[in-house]
Amino acid sequence: MNEELDSLLSTEIWNGKTLGDLLTLDFLAGLAGNVLAALLILFLGFTLAGWAKRRITNISERYEQLDDTLFEFLGSILRYAVIAFSFLFVLNTFGVQTTSVVAVIGAAGLAIGLALQGTLSNVAAGVMIIFFRPIKNGDFVEVAGQMGTVKNINLNFTELASLTNSQIIIPNSEVWGNTITNYSIYPTRRAEWTFGVSYDADLKQAETIIRDTIMADARAHAEPEPFIQVSNLGDFSVDFLVRVWCDSGDYFAFTNDMKRKVKEALDAGGVDIPFPTRTLLQPDMGKAES
Repeated sequence: MNEELDSLLSTEIWNGKTLGDLLTLDFLAGLAGNVLAALLILFLGFTLAGWAKRRITNISERYEQLDDTLFEFLGSILRYAVIAFSFLFVLNTFGVQTTSVVAVIGAAGLAIGLALQGTLSNVAAGVMIIFFRPIKNGDFVEVAGQMGTVKNINLNFTELASLTNSQIIIPNSEVWGNTITNYSIYPTRRAEWTFGVSYDADLKQAETIIRDTIMADARAHAEPEPFIQVSNLGDFSVDFLVRVWCDSGDYFAFTNDMKRKVKEALDAGGVDIPFPTRTLLQPDMGKAES
């Protein structure tokens, strides 16, 4: 019995230590010291990680021209990096070879990366969108065949609110890989209409009515100078091409309001607005005289 106990106590258990060594007071005291040191490292690591993230995100709060989304992302990356290094220090405290741990993590990361290629492509595209900022929250955009207001951009997808206030979720790889039309990037936009009048109409009178009606609206900009010219001699009408600048926020309401107002003004001025007509010529169906 004593021989079996001596054999058990002399068996190597962990890090070159036998069971007998593990049961000594000196080892237990050292282990307790390591546990306390690990807890202290973790406490300091999480505290430092939170402080570092707040410092990064506060930069964008102090300067309005900086993008909040970008600095929130950078702050999160820094926070996780500090926490990861804290855990490596904890492992080193217990005598674990951290180089081997890093190698295992790298191999696991490669395997996970190969399995999640689609997801990682969205993450990579999300980083590019956040960093280069072709769009940002609040912009009215058209991307990947969808149109709406940007509500949220994260590492996986971009959220839009459509014109009917429906939620649209677009993977970031499709956002970054497609043509983006941002209607909010410039403060002004050029509205454009085509108004047709009949060939019998007085073109000078029609041009004056169109110009006066549109320019009387407070949303129309006098500069740059509006463009109103005959652009096409169609099958049924003489077409005026009209281009007038306005504020970006007024664009949709302005363009729609002017269609009705110009039509009513042309009617009031006696200028005909033609519509397609068709004349059928029927041959004489009578019988020829014998």
